[in-house]
Amino acid sequence: MLKHFLKNRIISCLGLLLVSGWAVAADEPDLSIVDDYKVNAGDIIYVSVWKEEGMEGEVLIRPDGKFSFPLAGDIMAKGQSIEDIRRILTERLSRYIPELVVSVAILQVAGNKVFVIGQVNRPGEILVNPQIDILQALSIAGGTTPFAEVEDIKVLRRTDQGLITIPFSYGDIEKGKNLEQNIMLKAGDVVVVP
Repeated sequence: MLKHFLKNRIISCLGLLLVSGWAVAADEPDLSIVDDYKVNAGDIIYVSVWKEEGMEGEVLIRPDGKFSFPLAGDIMAKGQSIEDIRRILTERLSRYIPELVVSVAILQVAGNKVFVIGQVNRPGEILVNPQIDILQALSIAGGTTPFAEVEDIKVLRRTDQGLITIPFSYGDIEKGKNLEQNIMLKAGDVVVVP
C-alpha cells in the first residue's frame, strides 16, 4: 500500500511540474513540429490568397473534418498537413485566379485533444500541443488514485477498422520493462484507468 501511495505521489508531482511547464508550451507551440502536424476537427487555420480581396481569414475545421472556402468548395482538412491543404487550395483556385499565391497557417490546435477517465485525480480532456505519451497524460491528470488498477490501464483508439484497445501496465514501466507500451497518444484517444 505504501509503494502504491508513493507511486501516486510521484506521478502527481510530475504532473504539477509538467502542467506548470505545459501552460507556457501551450501558448508558444514548437514550430519545429508544425510542418508534420496533421489537422483535426476543431482546429483553426488561417487562409490567405495574395491580392484577392475577401479571400482571407480564419477558418474553423468542422466536426466532419472539412472546411469551406470561396471558389474551392469543401476541402477535407482532417489528417492533412498545412502544406497539403495549401496545395489542394492552390490546385482548386488556380482555375479561377492567375498567378495564384496561397498561404495557410495553423492558428489554434484546439482539436488535438486526448481524454483521461477513471481513477485519476483530475479526469477530463487534455489539449495536446503537440504530442504526449500515456505517462505524460496520467501525470497531467494528477496521477492515479489509491484505488486505481494500474496494471490494467487501457487506451481506446478509433481507427478506420473501428475501436481498438491498447493495454498499458504502469508496473512494467515502473520496473523498466516493456517501455514500448508507453505510446504517443493521438487526437481522440481515451486513457481509461479502472
